[in-house]
Amino acid sequence: MRQVKHLLEGKGRQVFSVEPDQPVLQAIQAMADHHVGALLVMQGNELAGIVSERDYARKVILLGRSSAETPVWQIMSAPVETVSPEHSIDDCMRLCTQRRIRHLPVVAHGQVVGVVSIGDLIKAVIDTQAEELAQLQRYIAG
Repeated sequence: MRQVKHLLEGKGRQVFSVEPDQPVLQAIQAMADHHVGALLVMQGNELAGIVSERDYARKVILLGRSSAETPVWQIMSAPVETVSPEHSIDDCMRLCTQRRIRHLPVVAHGQVVGVVSIGDLIKAVIDTQAEELAQLQRYIAG
């Protein structure tokens, strides 16, 4: 069974983050620049929360707040659900579904080592299924 560490080997371990006191506008700009839907909120090396496009829409736009004046800590989600590199892809899919979340920071020995999204998890499942199907086809043909 594939694990998060295998997924990170393929996609990379790059983590995009923002500090809690930064304006939400900077966080949204960083998400756009990096083509991601969420950023980790880091206080030094410590994971303080996560801020997503969903947080922005629901906690800034719908409430008529100012993106330039609202700090990230006021809209971030915390505490953050995390996984380890040893978690299975299936466990992560279950967690995302049960908690209705789209991004999981990966933490090893107290340090953030990556982030997996629901899109990454779905791609991993599809790739695994395609590989299994190809094996079955080779078996039947052989």
